[in-house]
Amino acid sequence: MWDKDGESMIISVASGKGRTGKTLVATSLALSLKERGNVQLLDCDVEEPNDHVFLKPIITRSEIASIPVPKVDEDKCTYCA
Repeated sequence: MWDKDGESMIISVASGKGRTGKTLVATSLALSLKERGNVQLLDCDVEEPNDHVFLKPIITRSEIASIPVPKVDEDKCTYCA
């Protein structure tokens, strides 16, 4: 969505409860705004991201996302002494 000066805006659709229609609202909003320019939709649902069910995108690339897990050097660890 754009403000009066043509600058972009960030719109978040959130709820603490499941099955409230967040995905339907977010995907419908993204589809309705795509004619106005660049729209990005980020599904942050860790357990069941379902935006693809509504949008049926053609995926051209993917990236592996991970969080590095530190290695503990047992010889140097003082167990927080």
